Amino acid sequence: MVGGEMALEIRVLAKHGKGVREIAREVGVSRNTVRRYLRAPDAVRYRGRPWRPGKLSGFEEYVRTRVGSALPERLAATVLLRELRERGYTGGYSLLKEFVAGLRPVVPAELAVRFETAPGEQMQVDWATIRRGRDRLSVFVATLGWSRAAYVEFVTDERLETLLAAHEHAFLAFGGTPRDVLYDNMRTVVLERDHYGPGRHRFHPGLLDFAGHCGFRPRLCKPYRPRTKGKVERFIRYLRGSFWVPLASRMALEGLVVDAAAANLAAARWLREVANARVHATTGEAPAERLAQERAALQPVPPPYGGIVPAALQRPRPTPPEPMRPIQGLQHPLAIYEALVAPVLVAPALAGTSPAGMTP
Repeated sequence: MVGGEMALEIRVLAKHGKGVREIAREVGVSRNTVRRYLRAPDAVRYRGRPWRPGKLSGFEEYVRTRVGSALPERLAATVLLRELRERGYTGGYSLLKEFVAGLRPVVPAELAVRFETAPGEQMQVDWATIRRGRDRLSVFVATLGWSRAAYVEFVTDERLETLLAAHEHAFLAFGGTPRDVLYDNMRTVVLERDHYGPGRHRFHPGLLDFAGHCGFRPRLCKPYRPRTKGKVERFIRYLRGSFWVPLASRMALEGLVVDAAAANLAAARWLREVANARVHATTGEAPAERLAQERAALQPVPPPYGGIVPAALQRPRPTPPEPMRPIQGLQHPLAIYEALVAPVLVAPALAGTSPAGMTP
């Protein structure tokens, strides 16, 4: 039977006017399955023939090793397909996807009702923590609501100054500034929700000054509802599965640990050649192509931010003791990282270059 969550999503998407083809692409089932379930909610999903290795024969052990090296994270079958193509695999994606599905437990997909915004109206922003501790690594993620164009930047802290600099890099990458930027309850964004009344929040003064300089309005998603900014949340999951897990697990096999510089070097190419060049499941178009249209609706890129975060609001960076001890596994020439990630990144692109290495 079609899972309860999947069945509900099929019905909701149909009520929103989505066609059978679009529903099938978003949910990940065949069009016949969508039609059959819409006609009869209790219809049985076709399970197909028993799995046979076919052209995947000889590659199973490699796939098992790669999937195992990424645990507990999930390694996307699309990533494995690119790697297997380089090793001579001539079979199809469906065969590989079915084999990979048998190597990991099935987790029901959460139902998401998406809300669309006009071109240039909204950008969604969030942090994702990659590593904690001495070699901390976080990633700033920004996604434009209409085009789904994305910008990512790996950093070693989530301070206000770092957040504002990442915003500037994102605006340069996108070629303009949106009217609204949507956040969750970041402490560098909001100090107190509803401080001045319902929906009237006490924002961080440093962020407000920056927003006034750039010309956007900071907005907060609903409390305990992070899916209000579902576009950036979904992209973070895609980033982990399609970029971070493959990169980190591949380098772990070589005994290397990814640092911010190496991650940004690889991420710039991945954004240009994969993430922003792929056909998006919801829009049916490549984010890079839609960004070319959305730029006309964005506000101009603001001049470099000249404001200074008030000293009272800054946290001084601790001075490291001398001499510093290098972190084992982090100090490697970038050429090593580039050589490792180059074979797995392929396709068309966004043009130009931002200060962070992202293409606008």
